[in-house]
Amino acid sequence: MKYNVVVIGSGPGGYIAAIRCAQLGMKVAIIEKYDVLGGTCTNVGCIPSKALLDSSEHYHNAEKAFEEHGITTKGLSFDFKKMVDRKNGVVKANNDGIAFLMKKNKIDTYFGTGSFVTKNKVAVTNSKGEKTEIEGEKIIIATGSKPTQLPFIKVDKKRIITSTEALTLSEVPKHLIIIGGGIIGVELGSVYKRLGSKVTVVEFLDKIVPSMDDEVGKELLRVLRKQGMEFMLSTKVTGASVKGKEVTVTAENKTGEKVELKGDYCLVAVGRVPFTEGLNLEAVGVAKDERGRIAVNDNLETNVPGIYALGDVVRGAMLAHKAEEEGVYLAEILAGQKPHIHYNLIPGVAYTWPEAASVGATEQELKQKGVAYKSGKFPFRALGRARASGDLDGFVKILASKETDEILGVHIIGARAADLIIEGVVAMEYRASAEDIARMSHPHPTYTEAFKEACLMATESRPLNM
Repeated sequence: MKYNVVVIGSGPGGYIAAIRCAQLGMKVAIIEKYDVLGGTCTNVGCIPSKALLDSSEHYHNAEKAFEEHGITTKGLSFDFKKMVDRKNGVVKANNDGIAFLMKKNKIDTYFGTGSFVTKNKVAVTNSKGEKTEIEGEKIIIATGSKPTQLPFIKVDKKRIITSTEALTLSEVPKHLIIIGGGIIGVELGSVYKRLGSKVTVVEFLDKIVPSMDDEVGKELLRVLRKQGMEFMLSTKVTGASVKGKEVTVTAENKTGEKVELKGDYCLVAVGRVPFTEGLNLEAVGVAKDERGRIAVNDNLETNVPGIYALGDVVRGAMLAHKAEEEGVYLAEILAGQKPHIHYNLIPGVAYTWPEAASVGATEQELKQKGVAYKSGKFPFRALGRARASGDLDGFVKILASKETDEILGVHIIGARAADLIIEGVVAMEYRASAEDIARMSHPHPTYTEAFKEACLMATESRPLNM
């Protein structure tokens, strides 16, 4: 079978690229290694983790916050199996939705491992070992990423686990030891802490969520500690072993002191690496960079003409929405259009509670580059809406050019930060100044007022409500 475009991988980048190519009149095929569509995000990443985060947050609020609102609960308990079943239902609904979109857009779906035969021909080998060859004028690699392994720790997927297994546990851990204080670590730690686990996070750096602004990281650390999570920063893990149902993690802190932790589960959450196994890239000569990512130019084309790559398998942030943007961008390039992506304006989010979200430059980046800037920060505690809901932790921080007042970075930790950050994205996409935002009417009472007040702080240090 011959196609205009063959997409290998059906995660957010792959399936969105396939849909946009089909919308633009191309005949498209998509190849998925597993028996369901959606990739990591839908099946073992964004969607299932948010389902468990929401379920655990409901329970946590009922246990800790309802009484303050005059709501009395007696005999409160939770059914973990039902939570996991609900999560599985959410995942299935998303799987079914993507399958529907493939049919709607007349995209042919092939299940099996895709590997290059030539630069225009891909062999698809299904679970029964049966092989089908399809041809594409253009091939898009969208195979995503997988959890990073530590060479000195054997992940048995039972007691020493990755984020994939952490989403399918049959019980709530008594003591969950997490190696890595990045976004995956703090999100999954939040799930199980809310459900009663002791959670200890061991982080090599002296801070958590290092991709975010330092001030946001410090506030998130404070809040998560207040919620009961334990953190061992500046601590290097040296090993992990399993004996029966007990995991022993050994580590060393910055003073050289040896540390030993014992728990019933250990989650290795030290990042993700590009997934290129089985593609047979060597057969067609597709080059990788020093970090194992597929090397691409500004049009996402590899060194082999006609073969493209996007998402987690190429440079840049490993985020589902970054992959989606690249999927649309690439499809429109193949159609002869001239799209654009502002990589600086792709936001990052931690779905803890409070949530944390950022877009643009962090304060440490501006200092490093020697950019003259000013900062405006407004605490949620000073908002009427936050007082009404009881969500008092956090702030909005605006970084703006000292010379032009153009917004250079937005950093939020607080209630609904994941939704609020889009105001920063829109403002920066259209190169708004802090004063531009400060002059816009924001509805009262809402969390968005913190954004306006932070802009007032950045503009003239004249907040109205503090």
